[in-house]
Parts: sequence; structure tokens; C-alpha cells
Amino acid sequence: MLTAHYDSLLVLISLLVAILASYTALDMAGRINSTSDKGATLWLVGGAIAMGIGIWSMHFIGMLSFNLPIALGYDLGITALSLLIAIVASGFALWRISQPELPFIKLLGSAVLMGVAIAAMHYTGMAAMRMTPSIDYDPLLFALSILIAISAAGAALWIAFRLRRNTPNVGRWRAMAAVVMGIAIIGMHYTGMAAASFPLDSICRAAVEGVSPGWLAIVVIVTTLAVLAIALLTSVLDARLDSQTGKLVRSLALANQELTKQALQDNLTKLPNRTLLEDRLDQMVHKAVREQGRFALMFIDLDGFKAINDSLGHHIGDLLLIDVAQRIRDNIRAQDTAARLGGDEFVMLIEVKEPEDAASVADKLCTTLNQPFDIAQYNLGISASIGIAVYPEDGKTRHDLLVHADAAMYHTKSTGRNGYHFFEASMNINAHNQLQVIQDLRTALERKEFRLHYQPKFNTTDGVVVGAEALLRWQHPVRGIIAPADFISLAEKTGLIVPIGEWVLDEACRQMRKWYDEGYPQWKMAVNLSSVQFSNDNLVEMVKETLERNNLPATSLMLEVTESTAMHNVEASLTILEQLVNLGVEISIDDFGTGYSSLLYLKRLPATELKIDRGFIRDLAQGTDDASIVSAIVALGRSLNLRIVAEGVETEKQQEFLTTLGCDTLQGYFMGHPMASEQFMAAIDALKAIQLNLHTPGSMGNTGLHIQH
Repeated sequence: MLTAHYDSLLVLISLLVAILASYTALDMAGRINSTSDKGATLWLVGGAIAMGIGIWSMHFIGMLSFNLPIALGYDLGITALSLLIAIVASGFALWRISQPELPFIKLLGSAVLMGVAIAAMHYTGMAAMRMTPSIDYDPLLFALSILIAISAAGAALWIAFRLRRNTPNVGRWRAMAAVVMGIAIIGMHYTGMAAASFPLDSICRAAVEGVSPGWLAIVVIVTTLAVLAIALLTSVLDARLDSQTGKLVRSLALANQELTKQALQDNLTKLPNRTLLEDRLDQMVHKAVREQGRFALMFIDLDGFKAINDSLGHHIGDLLLIDVAQRIRDNIRAQDTAARLGGDEFVMLIEVKEPEDAASVADKLCTTLNQPFDIAQYNLGISASIGIAVYPEDGKTRHDLLVHADAAMYHTKSTGRNGYHFFEASMNINAHNQLQVIQDLRTALERKEFRLHYQPKFNTTDGVVVGAEALLRWQHPVRGIIAPADFISLAEKTGLIVPIGEWVLDEACRQMRKWYDEGYPQWKMAVNLSSVQFSNDNLVEMVKETLERNNLPATSLMLEVTESTAMHNVEASLTILEQLVNLGVEISIDDFGTGYSSLLYLKRLPATELKIDRGFIRDLAQGTDDASIVSAIVALGRSLNLRIVAEGVETEKQQEFLTTLGCDTLQGYFMGHPMASEQFMAAIDALKAIQLNLHTPGSMGNTGLHIQH
């Protein structure tokens, strides 16, 4: 027999290839199991090729490490057949472990088939040497090699099946399993090689006709390592991509969940918002119809909240709303719903058997909300006005119930607040009237139904008219003249005050430009700004464009901002007011004395005028509290270098007293009513004539400081 020996380096390389092939196979099994059907098929085919080449290469490198004292070579066709057997066997193995289950019987059968295939690959590769005479095999070692192949195949299938899912630390377990599987495959190969014997007169016919092992070893090693490396790298990168995709999918799911929550939940109080309330309300209507039951819708508005929010700021107001929401939440059952519509408006849906059940809940809620709230360092008190509509008596649709509960709530407010009322049909008339006014407001601008009236403002020192205040009137085609008090709040509530306010400013500036051209350059036109207009981002630009459009000097315009509006958000107000002043416009603080001004902030406001609220003028007389307040306001204005205007002057005594106190300008019905521009100018001309005839232009009597209208 010929004596054989092995190349140690190639033996070591064959072991490393076996381990790398085993790890690649395990990783491929994981990719097949974690992808879709189409992707799994591609991974199965690719994995079979990579794994087959790896196992075949290990055996072939092992054979190349085998040396005899004769020239050796390998038949290319038979060698290719052994490679094909390895690929088919690998494909079968990967297909088997990709199945949902691997019972013992199927594991055993698959191990036998795969083991025999691996043995066939090995002995086919041996046959590629085309030895003459044929190789002698030791029957015992031959059988042992097949048994080892079957055992190694069974172990590999079981390990791959168990490690096919990407669980924590699976990479570490796959590496350990790859070492075990590689050693088992090596053991099968070298047991088979040990079973082979070569007679002394053996000749390798493939040495002449086949491929020589010298350069073939290098090609096989490089090609195999490249294939396994590419397959493993592709698998790892794909796994990472899947992992990143999974993270993105989870993040997207969480984002969708959060968006859904935000879409259905009030961000501040975490109560359901209007959208979710309407859905719950529809559900309760359907349930009540189905079970012939009842439920109550309670509309809740907080009394005194606006004053707290305006004086202490949004932060305190928000904290108060959160505490209110918690108290409301504590007073409902699991099957009931509490929602926030916005601002300080809340709604409750409660199941009731009788209307009296809703009354007891409303009474308890009023008592609860009447208790003081400890917010930051403040002890705050509010109350609740509640309106109740009961299904089906007060409405059978979502819209009717909401409108009727809202009408009942406004009735509660109009009758003293801090309580509750059930809806009555008479309330519906007021609700429908209000709705009709809102609808008419939407078309009033388009139909040119608004008018401006002008009320003169007089200088107390000489009785000269120094300007006018533009006051809005609504000439309704059916209702006639509607005063601002009857529609301004609705315009603010619906946001219509913004376009209406733009029209008022434009019309007032147009009129002022006309008077300016007629020789009254010293007059100032006063225009009121609502809180909604003041918070509009486009305010400064709108004022600038209006002045430019009417070619009116900015110094001719006085914008009146209420004290509470200016103090609502002081820093933001300062920014806006300074921008307006930079245009050249003057600022007047209107309704002064009714808010909660801080002198620290007041002195920072770029105002030129304080306007005393008419409430202090109405009962003005020497020695009264109102007189003391007005005196203090005048003194405060003087110390801040501000002009003082008193509005609402209706009697001669008020005129005389305010003049004595030192007010700079007076305005009121006693001197002149608001009137249309033509009447205004006619009255001014009449006043001039009287003053000229009396030769007393500075007179402070009835003829010098008032216009008969």
C-alpha cells in the first residue's frame, strides 16, 4: 500500500472552512425564517449554493491536503458532480429547517438522507481521482464515516432549527454551534479518508487528463472564502436592515398611536376632545335608541376663569384647567364621558334613568368646583355655569343636544351663574337668534352693512375738538341699527372680528385722510383693537399697509388697547406695541382701572394716553370712592407723562369735575353723540360758528365743550 501524508496547513484551512460554512448555514437559516415567502425562496436558493460550496470546499481542500508518492489529479466532471450533490444536500437541509415543525421522525429521516448525500459527495470526490486499480475501502471505517455523516447531519439540522430565530445572544450560540458542526464534518471527512487504501501499483489517471491540485487548491480556497464571505456579509447586512426596518416600523406604530391620541385627546387636560366627544355622543344615542334609555349632556362653563387667565397669565390658567379637569374626572363613572371643547368649556355625558339623576350630578359638580384651588402660590376661586339637555326629551340628535345644552348654560349665566338649568323651549329662541346673528355677521361685510360713527374728543383747556373715536355700527337690513355690545362678542368668538377690524381701520383711515385734506391735520383718529385682533400675527403689517394705502401719516392714528389685553401677556404685548409705535402710531390704554395692571409693567408700555373707564365716571361726584379712584388715575398718568382721557361724560358736573382734576381730553354724550361723518362735520362747523360769535374759543361752558346733536 502507498503511504499517504497530509499538508497540515490545508488540514487547518479545511477545518476553518468547515466552521465558516457551518456558521453561514446557521445564519442563512435565520434569514429564511424571518423573511416573506418570496424572500425566503431567494435566501433558500442562495443559501443552498453558498452552504453547498462551503461543505464541498472543505472536503475538497481536505482531499487536496492528502498526498501520495505519485502524481495526483482530479476529473473535472466528477468533481463538479460532487459539488452538485453538496448543493442539493444543503438545499434540502435549509428547506427542512425552514418548516414550522421538525418532529423526531422527520429529523431522523432527514438526517439519514442528508448524511448519505454528504457521504456520496465525499466518495464521489474521491472517485474523481480515477485511481487504477480502484481504491480499497475498509468496510468498518467506511460504515463509520457514513454513520458520522448521518449523526453530523442530524445534529446540524437540530441545532439550525433551534437557532433559526433571531433571539438575544443568538450570534454567540451560532458561533459555538458552528465550531461543533465543523468538527463533526471534519471528523466524517477524515474518517472516510482513513478508510481508503491505495495499492503500491496505483496510478491516478486524472493526473494526466484532469486538473492538477497545485493551483486548484489556491483557486478553491479563494473562491470558497469569497463566496462564504459574500453570503455571510449579505446575510448580516440584510439582518441589520431588517432590524432597522423593524425599529422604524415600531417607531411609526408608536408615532401613529401618539397621533391618534392627540387627534382624540385634549393636549392640556388629557380629556377627550371634541372629535372623540362627538363619537361617544353618537354611540350613546345609538345605545339609547336600542335600549330605549336616557342620558344627559351637561355643558359646563367656568365663571371667573377669564379674569384669572387675563390677570395671572396663561400658565396659571392652564394649571387651573388641569385641576378642574381632574375634579370633573373624579365625579363621573367609568361608563360616562367628560371632554374639553376648548378654553374653559367642558362637556359631560352621563347615563341617567330620570332627569333628577342629572340634577344631583350637576349639584355635586357645582359644589366641587366651588372649592378653592391651590395653584402655585395662589388660592383661586371659580364657579360653574351648567346647562343640561336630556335625551330624548331635549333632542334626538347630537347637534340638537349640544345646542340645547349650550343654550341652557347661557341661561344659567344670565340668571346669576354658579348653578345649573335644564333646557326649556324658550331658551331655544335665544340660541337660534344668536346663531342667526352669527350667520348674518358672515355676510355683513360683503353686503356693506357696517357703518362707522364718530364721537368727538375735546381738549379741556380750550374746548377745541382734537379728534374722534371711530365706533362701529351694524345697519342690519331687518333689525335696523345693532349696537356693538350685541355682536362684537360673537364676532370675537367666531374670529370674524379680524376681517371686520381690518375694515374698521381702513374706513377710519380713509375718513381721517379726507379730514386731513380738509384742513384738520392736528386731529387724531382713535380706533379700538379687540384682544383677538391684538393677538393676530399680521396686525402690525396690516396697520402699516392700511396707512400706506390711505396715504395717511401714522401720527394721525391712535390705537386703543384695553388694559386687560395689554397685560394679558406683557412681554408679547410690549413687542407688538413697540412695533406699532415705531410706525409712528400712538397707543392709548383703554378702560383703565378695570384690570389688574402692574405699575412695573405699565411704565414699560409705550403708551401716550390713559383712558379712564366710563364705569368710574357714571357715579362721579365730589367725595365719592369713584372720585378718589379717578383722582389717583389722573395722578398716576401725570407721573408717567401720559395724557388722560375721560370717556362717558354725560353731565355738566362730571365735565367740570374732570376738568378740575386735570384731565386732558373729555368724551361723552354731554359733549357729542357718535354720529355719521357728514353729521359730525356739520356739528363741528356749527360749534365753530358759535365759538366765533361768542369770541370765547377757550370757554369751558356749555357752548364751548359740547356739540348739540
